[in-house]
Amino acid sequence: MFWLLALLVVTLAHRFLPAPTWLLVHLLLLGAVTNAIVVWSTHFADSVLRSRPSRRGVAGQTARLWLLNLGVAAVVAGMTIPQWFSVLIGGILIGAVVLWHGAALAVRMRRSLPARFKPTVRYYLVAAGLLPLGAAAGILLARDVDHDRLVVAHMAINVLGWVGITVIGTLVTLWATMLRTRIVDGAERAAARALWILPASVLAIAAAALWAPPWVGVIGIAGYLAGLTVAAVPLVKEARAKPPHSYATYSVAAGVSWLVVSLVWLGVLAAISPTWSAFSADLGVVVGPLAAGFAAQVLLGALSYLLPVVAGGGPVAVRAATAVLDRGAAWRISVISVGIAVWAPPVPSLVAVVGSAAALVGLASFLPLLGLALRASMKARRDTAPGPSLAERREQAADATAALARPGRFAGPAAAGFAIVALAVAAAVALNPADVGAAPVHSAAGGAAATGQTTVVKVQAYGMRFHPENISVPVGNRLVIDVTNTDTMVHDLVLDTGVTSGRLQPGQSATVDAGVVGRSIEGWCSIVGHRQLGMVMHITAVGAGNEAGAIAGTTSTPSASADMPGMQHTGTSADSASAASDLDFMAAPPKGFKAHDATLPPVLPGTVHHITFTVKNTDTEVAPGVRQTLWTYGENGQSGTMPGPVLHGKLGDTFVIHLVNDGDMGHSVDFHAGELAPDMPMRTINPGQSLDYTFTANRAGIWMYHCSTMPMSAHIANGMFGAVVIDPPDLAPVDKSYVLVASELYLGPQDGSVDVNKVAAMKPDALVFNGYVNQYDADPLTATVGERVRIWVLDAGPNEPLAFHVVGGQFDTVFLEGAYLLRAGNAESGGSQTLSLAPSQGGFVELTLPQAGHYPFVSHIMTNAEHGEHGILQVLPK
Repeated sequence: MFWLLALLVVTLAHRFLPAPTWLLVHLLLLGAVTNAIVVWSTHFADSVLRSRPSRRGVAGQTARLWLLNLGVAAVVAGMTIPQWFSVLIGGILIGAVVLWHGAALAVRMRRSLPARFKPTVRYYLVAAGLLPLGAAAGILLARDVDHDRLVVAHMAINVLGWVGITVIGTLVTLWATMLRTRIVDGAERAAARALWILPASVLAIAAAALWAPPWVGVIGIAGYLAGLTVAAVPLVKEARAKPPHSYATYSVAAGVSWLVVSLVWLGVLAAISPTWSAFSADLGVVVGPLAAGFAAQVLLGALSYLLPVVAGGGPVAVRAATAVLDRGAAWRISVISVGIAVWAPPVPSLVAVVGSAAALVGLASFLPLLGLALRASMKARRDTAPGPSLAERREQAADATAALARPGRFAGPAAAGFAIVALAVAAAVALNPADVGAAPVHSAAGGAAATGQTTVVKVQAYGMRFHPENISVPVGNRLVIDVTNTDTMVHDLVLDTGVTSGRLQPGQSATVDAGVVGRSIEGWCSIVGHRQLGMVMHITAVGAGNEAGAIAGTTSTPSASADMPGMQHTGTSADSASAASDLDFMAAPPKGFKAHDATLPPVLPGTVHHITFTVKNTDTEVAPGVRQTLWTYGENGQSGTMPGPVLHGKLGDTFVIHLVNDGDMGHSVDFHAGELAPDMPMRTINPGQSLDYTFTANRAGIWMYHCSTMPMSAHIANGMFGAVVIDPPDLAPVDKSYVLVASELYLGPQDGSVDVNKVAAMKPDALVFNGYVNQYDADPLTATVGERVRIWVLDAGPNEPLAFHVVGGQFDTVFLEGAYLLRAGNAESGGSQTLSLAPSQGGFVELTLPQAGHYPFVSHIMTNAEHGEHGILQVLPK
């Protein structure tokens, strides 16, 4: 139960923890499920072998459980700190314990007498033999060795092998017992046949992941499905003879169903993915169904049946406990399954939150019900006096256990659970209709008479273009556009009538019905910046007069940079006024304002740094009274900021960045501090996807990182940038060390996002240090007279240069782009007044302030200083 409680705590606090997805998956599968397998496979083996554990066997089982949990704790700690040596020790310990567990079962099997279901113990032996291979893959993954291929092999061996094969072998006997029916004839023969197919398929998937293209993995996945089908035929017959009637049986049935769904999903992904890197990037959509849908539901279903039985106390106590665990069974199963179905696919973030919360409520309800069930069992055992009250309680317990078996008792609560989740999803969509492309719709008929003819056009979206992008339609015809996204990033198609395809993930299609066409129509992709890169469509009404144009009452906004080659800037069609009209460079921030902490964080400990970057849409104040929805990087579960987190390391350090896209469009990251081919680590990932980016810092300096998804200028301008500081060798200590990242604001409407037309025209509304206009005027940086101050400065752009200057100060040390331009105590007694940086350049300056006072730091491009690139370094007397 410890690991289930830990899982619940981490689920509630996952936003604030490092590697949250890894923690959630492994606390469940490695902690709770693996412990359950070691405990209950021993129990089931004793049952089918008709053997009783010896005192030595009990002592060995106890020792194995202690060592197993020590290993799990070491792995979890090693991945959280992070510390690879801890992962190594923990992984070896887990693999050794499971091998010992398998060996103990093999000894019991060899010494036992013949029994009908003795061969099912081989399922446990095979699964135990597979887990050390999966553990080895996990250890290498923690070291970031060939991540994309290994993660697939690790998943196949551990989830389909260790967990899946164990579950299938157990259900051969447990399923009929839970249903309270006889095991059908031939079940043992089906189990024996499936046992050859399942492990061979697991190894085939793992081998394909390591040495072959993804389509070869389809063979292994199909084989696993075939083996599961062979083993499941008797289970289906038993369910038809005695349908599921309790939470335990419904939960196990739902879990196995999610396993089938996940296998089909994996097969489709393997078939359409050109590389294992692409497959691995999409693997996140199957994690929820496999972990929460399959593993968690099978585990909780089995425990709901087994724990009352093992707790004992006689039939009355067992029925009393089971009746408590069956409370709300249909509702819980429905909420869990519908929640997972909503949460697993790529959906808007608020919808995903609703789905995951529903699944969590349904699954977590097991824990309080278990406590109540154990209390009911203890109460029933204490009350052994004969009499009417006992008879009544027996009758009530029996009635409660059988309640769900009555016709119609499942359908009503299940429908209620479905309705609750559906209403919550509808509310989420209503709160943010733009996420699903909601917009007012206008007719394009323009008074033209319908001809009764339909023009159907197939369109593909890729390469920031629609193909074809010019469509001709006879006046009066109905136009139907079948649009398919054949790109690697999210797109959509929006017509000026308001009709939209909705967001299309790669490979998805939609039908856009433009209705009767009586005038020319414009279409575009509404993902920010895509329209400006030329992703537009022109629909011409053949036979219409020249006057057939845009919708009455609307206007077309010409671009300020329409003459830029290769760019079509037709405006954003935003109706809201720009937030720039609310800018007041003399306004004070709200009371209690705290500026972005400019202090350089300490050097990260160790030499390998595992960091999770999560991309989110973040509503942020960027100037007094001005708010924008920025796209931000957040570190290890913390809220995203502009600029992103500062990473501080040493020469030779390795950074392993796990990038998670929790936004609503494609994003990426490019670390200038590393040297590597950009094709895979810098690729754009869609909402719900993740990737791993590993680089080694071989050269000193302050290095920019940023989103490299096109249009790159818009993604940088809307907050997707930050700094990596790598200290030069023998860098002298100073009293104060600060980091200032300069950038520009191109404001959209209040609470909106970047105005891409302003970005393309290079006309910023404001310029800032660390993301907020004049923030260090209100909350200055500080030093003391005589202290040596180092200021690292990076110009993130995307367009404007920076001339960094401290009014009243002189720089005696200047480090620019990896080399010293000036050192303190130079023979010429030289100094410097300005550090000049182009976008993406950086360095540091050092100075000592001789007098107390307020020293402004500015861009000496004075117009920029007057538009927000201004702050105060307050020097206090000693």
